[in-house]
Amino acid sequence: MNPVIIMEILEAVMVICFGLSWPLSIIKSYKARTAKGKSLFFLMFIFIGYLCGIGWKMIAYANGYGFSYPTVFYFINLFMVGTDIALYFRNKKIDLKTEKEGLNEN
Repeated sequence: MNPVIIMEILEAVMVICFGLSWPLSIIKSYKARTAKGKSLFFLMFIFIGYLCGIGWKMIAYANGYGFSYPTVFYFINLFMVGTDIALYFRNKKIDLKTEKEGLNEN
């Protein structure tokens, strides 16, 4: 088998495995309605990592290496991490509102 195909399969499996956790994280963030226990710092590092992976793939493509199918999974994961980041900010807003309401009751 062509080593490039094996490399792309292995990369796709890696990115898919990383990506399997994001839907669960998004669901948990949506239902929890709190940013407690979430790290924006961590999410941003993951987001930047996927951007760099996409950049690497685009540079390779622009230099004649052809389209690499695992790139699709980088975009999917980037979208999911972006969704989790958006939920972080939504939940942070909910936390602040809840805190403010708790202070007003006292």
